[in-house]
Amino acid sequence: MPGNTIGKSLVLTTYGESHGTQIGGILDGMPSGIEINLDSVQKALDRRRPGQSHLTTERNEEDTVIFHSGLFEGKTTGTPIAFSILNKDHRSEDYGQIKDVFRPSHADFVYEAKYGHRDYRGGGRSSARETACRVVGGALAAQILPNIQVKAWVSAVGPVKLAATAEQLDLSTIDAHPTRCPHQETAKEMETYIEQCRAANDSTGGVITGLATGVPVGLGEPVFDKLQADLAKALMSINAVKGFEIGSGFSSSEMTGSMHNDAINEDFSTATNNAGGIVGGLSNGAPIEVRVAFKPVATIGKNQKTVNKDGESTILAAKGRHDPCVVPRAVPIVEAMMQLVLADHYLRNLKYKA
Repeated sequence: MPGNTIGKSLVLTTYGESHGTQIGGILDGMPSGIEINLDSVQKALDRRRPGQSHLTTERNEEDTVIFHSGLFEGKTTGTPIAFSILNKDHRSEDYGQIKDVFRPSHADFVYEAKYGHRDYRGGGRSSARETACRVVGGALAAQILPNIQVKAWVSAVGPVKLAATAEQLDLSTIDAHPTRCPHQETAKEMETYIEQCRAANDSTGGVITGLATGVPVGLGEPVFDKLQADLAKALMSINAVKGFEIGSGFSSSEMTGSMHNDAINEDFSTATNNAGGIVGGLSNGAPIEVRVAFKPVATIGKNQKTVNKDGESTILAAKGRHDPCVVPRAVPIVEAMMQLVLADHYLRNLKYKA
């Protein structure tokens, strides 16, 4: 089955390319009768859209979502929700130089090798433009999650790292700075570093922390559909993601059991949260905290050695409008993928409550 679909009880399928007429998707499995706040869906899209600040690509898309089915009189009908987003500000001529040349660390070569034919305009299907559809799906999924709140923020840009923990931050200020780091001093350092990379025709990576609170005990399935496994797959499917951690993550390998184990209190809460809110593949009621590492944007203006379709060596300094750092715009994408997974498992869990 082609890999354009995610979920089992709540299923999102997306379609479209960066420079096609539109992108869009179908969300199937939404229960009927749920009142949908369309403003919150559009607001989520606005947080992801290009051209929103001086730290992002100059491509300027309105990204207004259009719904075609599955909603009536402000409520879900229980049928598939189809939606689309028009592509308006694409400049395909900017990509003529890479028609027969493969960008280093981009999907150009592997798409050509797999399919024998590729849409080189903006990366086609491999473009992060597709993630707008995920944001719509996540914003809809969030509206079936009772009492569950999902927040994400930028916790690192290149060498600039946020030292504060989630408990020490005011998460209501995530959008107060273009970097989406909820710590004013660190956000300014991140901004300076991103601007330095842009001025050098280069790019930088970063880390996004995601937090889900109010998650009930028992979401997830045994063995292959563990909740952390589905979260890892969903988050690792986002463009440019190279790493995933939950709870204590890789640092747990340096701990002893007595250090890592989360003591259980009389009210069944835990004294610490090294598990990251998931034990045995099931949520344990503690906040689910994950970290997602993004690589630097592959398309940069510096001279890079590469080859053309004939294997001939060439030098490429890519043109076009590209983010010097993707993590500020990726915050709502991380939230959306967490929302989709949690909503999928919430619906799957209802069968055990009958």
